[in-house]
Amino acid sequence: MLHNIVLLGTVTLLGVLEQAYFSLQVIAARRKYSVSPPSTSGPPEFERVFRAQINCTEYFPLFLAVLWLSGIFFHQGTAAACGMLYLYARYCYFHGYSRSAQDRLAPMYFNAGVLWVMIGLSALGILHVLVSHYLEVDIL
Repeated sequence: MLHNIVLLGTVTLLGVLEQAYFSLQVIAARRKYSVSPPSTSGPPEFERVFRAQINCTEYFPLFLAVLWLSGIFFHQGTAAACGMLYLYARYCYFHGYSRSAQDRLAPMYFNAGVLWVMIGLSALGILHVLVSHYLEVDIL
């Protein structure tokens, strides 16, 4: 059974580590730009790092949900590959946003595309299970 989800677990763990890395970058930026908690405003350089981390955190639950849904209902390998693309693009997004607001755009659009693909795979996989179980028709 575990071999059916090990890739999803691996991508999930890598995503958690990436989120921790982003949080550590905010701590480093707080020290560098002398922005003490709970303040969230400061120099633009700090605010970009802070916003990049918050944006990544906001999307993380959505990513996890579609990673697991597409992996369970469609195909683990395909979902894990999409998940790795998403995590890489999130890394590029974070560092791009840290440099300038404009540099976040290309990775942001790529992230959105990967999420939509994973949503589509999830929906297709769920639809297949529903149709094959309740209507006894194999659509794939």
